[in-house]
Amino acid sequence: MSLPPATPTPPAADGRAARLGAWIERVGHRIPDPVLIFMALWPLAFIAAALLGGYKFTTTGPGGQEVVQQVKDMLSAEHVRWMFDNALLQNWLGFGNGVMAVILVVMMAVGIAENGGLLTALIKRAGTIIPDRWLGLMLVFLGIMSSIATDAGYLILVPLAGLLYAGLGKHPIIGMAAAFAGVSAGFSANLIPGTPIDVIVGNNARAFAEAQNIPFTRADGTPLNPATMNYTFIAVSTFLLAGIGAWVTQRFVARRFAGRAFVKPDGLDAGELMLKDAERRGLRAAAWALPVSAAVVVGLILGPLKAYTGTDGREVLPYLNNVILLISLVFAIEGVAYGVAAGTFKKVMDVVQAMVAQMNTMGYIMVLTFFCYNFLALLTYSGLGALLTYWGAHGLLGLGLQGHPILLLLGFVIMTALINLVIGGLTSKWMLLGPIFIPMLYTVNPAMTPDVVAAAFRVADSCTNIITPMMAYAGVVLAFMRKYEPDFSFGDMLTVMLPYSMAFLVSWTALLLAFFALNIPFGF
Repeated sequence: MSLPPATPTPPAADGRAARLGAWIERVGHRIPDPVLIFMALWPLAFIAAALLGGYKFTTTGPGGQEVVQQVKDMLSAEHVRWMFDNALLQNWLGFGNGVMAVILVVMMAVGIAENGGLLTALIKRAGTIIPDRWLGLMLVFLGIMSSIATDAGYLILVPLAGLLYAGLGKHPIIGMAAAFAGVSAGFSANLIPGTPIDVIVGNNARAFAEAQNIPFTRADGTPLNPATMNYTFIAVSTFLLAGIGAWVTQRFVARRFAGRAFVKPDGLDAGELMLKDAERRGLRAAAWALPVSAAVVVGLILGPLKAYTGTDGREVLPYLNNVILLISLVFAIEGVAYGVAAGTFKKVMDVVQAMVAQMNTMGYIMVLTFFCYNFLALLTYSGLGALLTYWGAHGLLGLGLQGHPILLLLGFVIMTALINLVIGGLTSKWMLLGPIFIPMLYTVNPAMTPDVVAAAFRVADSCTNIITPMMAYAGVVLAFMRKYEPDFSFGDMLTVMLPYSMAFLVSWTALLLAFFALNIPFGF
């Protein structure tokens, strides 16, 4: 592979940017892990409930009636027994009507496709057929789509993007920055409905709303489907962010690294981008399996899962209620077809092991949700959650924001984007902010329905991922980049990724406000 001629490398970042990056890194590493945060919040909530036990306040019910609520004294034997009796089943595994079970099923199906090699082969295939001028657009788009299996994006697409650019004689960090922007800053967008992100955000949004008697509907009263309530918005966002990301890559990043020398690490071979014969066989088998899986889904939708009228006269849509399982079925069929043809799956136990391998990545989420869900259950049961909503809503009403939903949305987006700089992880932030802001914002203005608040959260949570050391893969991506520039620092990565973050935040927020102002449904 030919490398560009060695030229003096310009400073990676000016002194001010480097100092800013170092300061952000120091601050970020002082923030405790989200698990530790929820471990600390639980006893604080318990003590607060004990101190405020018996405190009464009046809220407005779903029908406009006044509801008198009271904070429970959690020191009483009855309430202490409740905590122990419900800690495992009701408050954790059964939280939100079984959110954990839905997440686990989706992850098992994705595991078959990811660990069988299908996702990697698709990335390689795309890299060999896209013309050079469309590479930036393709990498951002693939990065966004890879959010269906986040590890594949960070651990496969980003390093492959570097290889792809190196093989073309271009600076690898250009391609890696584009891929990283798509994977992380565009994390919540996708063309595929019912992704793990949709499941986590949607099902928990319903749980947060129902816990405080907030209707889980759109502003016009249409019931929301947790897995698809934001689908229209995130599908449109996919095309918007791919275009914006490609423009930033060409306008800022490519110019920054034009003519800049880079190092080719030992053992790094651009030939790794080429599909092997086994991978080609697997992709052909997956292509043949696609109409089969589509036929199975259509058969289920037109058959046992077709719409019917319930005893109360309302239309029931079983296929929408089970859209997550239907999508998981497609992933499983495609993944098995690929794995068998490619030789990845030689026996049934290989498929089982692929699912097990994916479950191994769920350990942290299991620990996080145990403490988080028990904390949230304590908030709901004790009445503290309703009290926080009551105080927050009255504070916003005191500011006169009830008549300015646009300002409410903007304030929530900006606040979440800033919090994202110091608290990593979509799930942990949603568990922290969702139970408070879904009921609070709805109480202030009924137009702020759960789907609107969830969409605003997804915008803000994604855009600043690439400029914070708290993002779980920030160090991994930095290590990949250092293969080509050993002295590349986090401050350098910050200055490279900042244009993506700001451009995504501005354009994506504008799209959010347009959907809201024009009353366009965020999903179905």
